[in-house]
Amino acid sequence: MNSFHLPGSSKGTCSTFLVDGQTVGSIPAAVVKELHGYPEVFTVYQDSTRGPASCVELNTKLSSYDLRSAAVHQVLEDLRSRNLFQTLREWRDERYEVMPQFSDRTLMNMERAATPLFGVKQYGVHVNGYFWRGSEPFMWIARRSLTKPTYPGLLDNLAAGGISTGMGIKETLIKECQEEACIPEAIAARAKPVGSVSYTYESVKGIYPECQFVYDLELPQDFVPRVGDGEVQQFYLWPMEKVKETIATTDFKPNCALVVLDFLVRHGFIDPDQEPYYLEFVEGLHQAL
Repeated sequence: MNSFHLPGSSKGTCSTFLVDGQTVGSIPAAVVKELHGYPEVFTVYQDSTRGPASCVELNTKLSSYDLRSAAVHQVLEDLRSRNLFQTLREWRDERYEVMPQFSDRTLMNMERAATPLFGVKQYGVHVNGYFWRGSEPFMWIARRSLTKPTYPGLLDNLAAGGISTGMGIKETLIKECQEEACIPEAIAARAKPVGSVSYTYESVKGIYPECQFVYDLELPQDFVPRVGDGEVQQFYLWPMEKVKETIATTDFKPNCALVVLDFLVRHGFIDPDQEPYYLEFVEGLHQAL
């Protein structure tokens, strides 16, 4: 999940993405090549010492949130119509905010499916749903629908989702709990914020700097999640040892496995005396974006 930071990645050939003078992403060379065709929106600064380009700046004449969002969206619609990039075939009609850091003022928004083309940070919420039966802990695990555009059929956290434009963190949590697992708001609201998991990986679709706000939700023993909006096909209730074994397999959605790994570390289910990669796990779960 941190492949962007490893030798052999495209990190050294990416171009910095600037909006209003602030760095908000990293753009792969193949995307920069296409952005040359939109000079009214993007200015590409060449630097032969760093490959195709060293910087792509959004036109400074686009001086407001609305102007920037509209201009970029028009470019994305055109790129989509030309069927140039795989990620745009997963168009969501859902916008993500664009800013240097989560605490900063938002500069524009962008179609969710396009963010990997610009290496823009994505933020989401993931919920570990668990309970204790006597002294033994159990965790609820979801299996994603086969119709999901990403990672269909893989195992997932109880509920999770990206933070869309206009949504807050806890608001997103409650929404995803209700939609995906039919968890009433009165129960979902008990979820406790326990930190975050962050990483940056790349694939054929682009670059993914992601931060997941992590919540632990201790559920009543008699509560059983139900399939809601169709994004999940089934829920499983597993003892923690089975959860631990399964997150190391390809049956688990990789970033969701990290969220569960974080849970296991925080609750002491992984012993640093027994796990030689304990420090690598902890450090890898909290990479700066």
